[in-house]
Amino acid sequence: MIDRETVDRIYAAADIVDIIGDFVTLKRKGVNYTACCPFHNEKTPSFIVSPAKGVYKCFGCGKGGNAVTFLMEHESLTYPEALKMVAKRYNIEVQEREQTEEDVRRNNDRESMFAVNSWAADYFINYLHRDDEGIAVGLSYFRQKRELTDATIQKFGLGFCPSRGDRMSKDALAAGYKKEFLLSTGLSKERESDQSLYDRFRDRVIFPVHNISGRVVAFGARTLRSDKEVAKYLNSPESEIYSKKNELYGLYFAKRAIQQQDCAIMVEGYLDVISMHQAGVENVVASSGTSLTTEQIRLLGRFTRNMTVIYDGDSAGIKASLRGIDMILKEGMNVRVVSLPEGEDPDTFARGRSSEELQRYIHDHEQDFLDFKAHLLLDEAQGDPIRKASLITDMVQSIAQIPDSIQRSVYIKECARTMDIDEQILIGEVARKRMATTGDREADDFVRRQMARQRREEGQAPMPQAGETEFRARIEVGSSVDALERELVRDLLKYGHRFFNFKEGKNMVACNVAEVIFGELDADNLHFTDERYNQILETYRAEWQRLGTGVEVSHDHFVSHVNPDVCNIAVDILMADDNYVPSELWRRKEVHVESEEEMLANGVPKAVTLYKSKVVERLIREEQQKLASGALSEAEEESILRHLSQLNSIKVTIANRLQRMIL
Repeated sequence: MIDRETVDRIYAAADIVDIIGDFVTLKRKGVNYTACCPFHNEKTPSFIVSPAKGVYKCFGCGKGGNAVTFLMEHESLTYPEALKMVAKRYNIEVQEREQTEEDVRRNNDRESMFAVNSWAADYFINYLHRDDEGIAVGLSYFRQKRELTDATIQKFGLGFCPSRGDRMSKDALAAGYKKEFLLSTGLSKERESDQSLYDRFRDRVIFPVHNISGRVVAFGARTLRSDKEVAKYLNSPESEIYSKKNELYGLYFAKRAIQQQDCAIMVEGYLDVISMHQAGVENVVASSGTSLTTEQIRLLGRFTRNMTVIYDGDSAGIKASLRGIDMILKEGMNVRVVSLPEGEDPDTFARGRSSEELQRYIHDHEQDFLDFKAHLLLDEAQGDPIRKASLITDMVQSIAQIPDSIQRSVYIKECARTMDIDEQILIGEVARKRMATTGDREADDFVRRQMARQRREEGQAPMPQAGETEFRARIEVGSSVDALERELVRDLLKYGHRFFNFKEGKNMVACNVAEVIFGELDADNLHFTDERYNQILETYRAEWQRLGTGVEVSHDHFVSHVNPDVCNIAVDILMADDNYVPSELWRRKEVHVESEEEMLANGVPKAVTLYKSKVVERLIREEQQKLASGALSEAEEESILRHLSQLNSIKVTIANRLQRMIL
């Protein structure tokens, strides 16, 4: 582990412009630098580097952080690796603290698991090529039934596990590998009768699963039996070194082609990937025996923002996979879909076809996700207006996932044309869906504009547009716990040292932002549910207590935090309002623009009170659930009812306080 003193020296030496400038072309713009974001495709620069703050932020895709987290994201490095890379650049000697016994044990266990997996991968390969059973059963299956060349078999490290139930386990023990690691990797299982080992993958062909750096983290195994009671595929269980939601089969072999072609092709199974690679289409990956996950999409997002999903001719499978498209869209990826002819899958379709034929088919048959989904579901609706309305709702749900406003606008126009529906209705539905599910400010602005138009039509005074009379997000009664925690952290980071006047009866009391927030939270022993916000809270508290009230706490404590997740959320908060400039139009029209002091006087007490309200609501729900269980004694019920009475009394008090604030 790198000691904190060395980490601080690395952060102090790191010149963010110097480091990021090695990967993108930065142009000075005022006190900051701009560039086209390296993490997503864009034509207009929205990537900002602030040398004064030592942070970067993309206002297009939302990524942000410091010099170290930039290297982590851009170069796919771990936190220690990125620190060492910066240290080497500035000739800083890295002092690593002595690891604890637990650190050493955990690292040793992980390495032991990697070692036994590596041994097993070689064992299965050797058995496939050198043992009579492996050659007769496994190798003939790959060569004859799957038409794989020896070069392809070698490239993907395909193998075979002996049919004798415990042969591999015994050979592993004889080679010096420990029983505990054969069990923890899932290579072996233990008999209850005598605790002896037997092979999980016996009598199956083997597909090693490599992580992004090429190490074997797991195995997939296919039976060659026709017995329907036997599972066709078995996969390694989750372990210290393997989480299937974080791995994509074939990515290690495909990543270079994905970067070169700026597109990833997603298929379903191991053999789909292998056959496509053999045919010369190498930018292909599979979701490794699981439904597509957000983590897998983000992993692909390191290499490209464009994805093509290939479905076989099974329409039931296609419908079950549509959820994956919405997940891809939500991560800001561009997604197209290719359907294969009835009865074909990528494995069978790729065999006997050249790379040019496959590429041409994909190019000629790929559809935008909207067209694909619309025509697939319209076939089911068949003129039924109720089913068509349900289909439109489904389309709105997908479009609302798209983070880019221009793309959403294009898809809304296309959907309106395809579905023969008023475009304005779709715009409103998408905006409401985004506001309800993502807290999108743009959607919030749209709804506010609609309300303002309605007020004008009714002859009422128009309300100012959001963002024109305020430079902070308004906290409303319906705000989520996460939104309130973020708002309180934002107030601390940006204004914790500031004072505001708060009216208490007939008197004006000078209040410090940090004192108000900490005082209110401590009074009820409240802690944030998001651990990142909690770490910011405690880091700020320590510095605030050390420096004293009214002294600004340096942002370096947060943007250079040892936890990269804390760093990223701090950067996101600190950079969020940097581009806002209050409209001169409102000043010329003598419309009052809320000052910082007024904003703090109104916003901080309201945010704390709303947060307490949410906590009380949660406690009330928990107590009501206990009552509903019906498994309580009479004394326990009385205790809960008394507690509920107290909580409801507090709820009323908070509601009255909020009402006074709003009025």
